[in-house]
Amino acid sequence: MPRLTRRQFLTTAALAATAPAALAQSKEDVDLLLVLAADVSRSVDGPKFQLQRDGYAAALSDPRVLDAIKSGRRGKIAVCFVEWSGSSAQKVVIDWSIVKDEASARIFGDKLAELPRSFAERTSISAAIDYSVEQLKRAPFKAERHTIDVSGDGTNNSGRDVRGARDEAVAQGITINGLVILSERPLAWNPEHTHPEGGLGKYYRDNVMGGPGAFVVEAENFAAFGKALINKLVAEIALLDAPTSVIR
Repeated sequence: MPRLTRRQFLTTAALAATAPAALAQSKEDVDLLLVLAADVSRSVDGPKFQLQRDGYAAALSDPRVLDAIKSGRRGKIAVCFVEWSGSSAQKVVIDWSIVKDEASARIFGDKLAELPRSFAERTSISAAIDYSVEQLKRAPFKAERHTIDVSGDGTNNSGRDVRGARDEAVAQGITINGLVILSERPLAWNPEHTHPEGGLGKYYRDNVMGGPGAFVVEAENFAAFGKALINKLVAEIALLDAPTSVIR
C-alpha cells in the first residue's frame, strides 16, 4: 500500500474528525424519540403477555394516538420497541421506525403482532432503563425530546438499584414514564408480587419515573392495558396531562 503524503494524511484525518458531526446533521428530525420498554418477566404468563402485546400492536394505530402524533411540529415520531426481563435479558424487538400516519403505524403493529416472546425471567427495571438509554444514543433520528416508556407489573428484583439507573438517564435529559399493571393477586413464589408499601403505582413514582413532565399511568389489570397505553401515549406524545385515576 503506498504511503500517504502529509497533505493526504491531514485531509483524511480532518474528514474522519468531521464525520460524526456530518452524520448527526444528516439524521431525520422527528418530534419525539420513544423507547417502548415492555416487561416480559416470568410473572407475565401467556394470556397476560398476549394482552400486553396486542395492546402495544394496536395502540399506535388508534385515532387518538395518530392525532397526537400529527399535532407535533414535524408530525412524526420515531419508536423503538424493547422487551426486558432479568438483568441480562433485554432485546430490541422492533428497531427504530418512523410513525407518522395510519399506514406506518399499522406496519409497526403488524410486525409486532407476528414476533415471538423474548424472555421470561426475573424483573430488572434498572437494566431495562440502561438498555433503553443505549438505544436512544444510537437512534438514526434526532429529536429534542427523548422518552423511555416502561411498562411493568412488579418491582425491581434483579440488577442494580433502579433509582441509580433512573437518575443517570434523567441527567442525560431523558424522561422516563411508567405504565403500571396492577396484579390481580399476589404470587407467593414471586418476590415482585409482594406489593410495595403504598402500592406499585407509588413505587414507580418514587423509583422509576423521572425527568421533565414525567408521570405514571395505572392499569387495573392486563385486560385494561391497551386502554391505559393509549391514554399514556397521547399524554406523552402531545404533552398533555396524564390520567390520574386507575384505568379500568
